[in-house]
Amino acid sequence: MTDDEKNLGTCPIDRGLTLIGDRWSMLVLRDVQRGLTRYDQIRTSLGIAPNILARRLAALTETGLLEKRRYSQRPPRDDYLLTEKGRDFLPILAAIGAWGGKHVGGGALTRQIDVETGEAVRPVVIDANTGAPIGSRALRLEYPD
Repeated sequence: MTDDEKNLGTCPIDRGLTLIGDRWSMLVLRDVQRGLTRYDQIRTSLGIAPNILARRLAALTETGLLEKRRYSQRPPRDDYLLTEKGRDFLPILAAIGAWGGKHVGGGALTRQIDVETGEAVRPVVIDANTGAPIGSRALRLEYPD
């Protein structure tokens, strides 16, 4: 069995990326988290072509990251809201943002602010078992039987 055959379908990173899709999908999730829940709000924020946004919203809804809630019958209009699965992706977005700010930053960047403390959020991905930041200790990949 080759390494590619061994990894087929067992890699959670591949599975996650397959579900999320692309940059536009992540930016849609970011905007919905920021409170931009309507098609026109998201389109204006991202400057995305209507056909691309429609496909991304449909895919994110179909995969269970977003849910649609009708707010107008005539014309039919929906809000897009994060599901539990979508909310579970928010720490990943924060980590990507922190990484991007550190390695691709430069100039003024947006920041996430904790509403209670007023402080900028400094995301860190840790191992819940040890409390150690991921990347600070050697890890090995274990394949399923």
